[in-house]
Amino acid sequence: MNIRTVSDRRISTGFLLAGAVNIFGMLLISKAFTNPLLNTADPAVFSWLGQVAVVLWGFAYWAVAKSYRHVPYLVAFFFVEKMLYTVTWLVWLMQKAHSLTSIASESLMTAIFFGVYGAGDFAFGLFFGWVALKTFRQGRNAVA
Repeated sequence: MNIRTVSDRRISTGFLLAGAVNIFGMLLISKAFTNPLLNTADPAVFSWLGQVAVVLWGFAYWAVAKSYRHVPYLVAFFFVEKMLYTVTWLVWLMQKAHSLTSIASESLMTAIFFGVYGAGDFAFGLFFGWVALKTFRQGRNAVA
């Protein structure tokens, strides 16, 4: 087994993990889209449609898990998307962190989600950024 194959498998696993976090994480936190606290706490990001969009992003990550090398611009876009969610989360925390106690009184799991979800987006964003850069570099080297 060569190094590239091991690296490709690990990267593919990263895409699968990012997709699983989005899909199963959102389905769990939203209680299959029935948790009204998400929409109440952040209607701009976690309306019903926003929750569905998070799941769809997860499927998009899964869709490119084995073909990411062929879509480096899409992977770079995943980086931008994750950074957007990260910044949105940081702004939410700066403006509404005080509401976490109130949210926790209704649902501890939802409060924990609002307290940490952006950190996960940031980590996966860095992963997507790294993969995009690596893929762009490999593409240039293959052409040269």
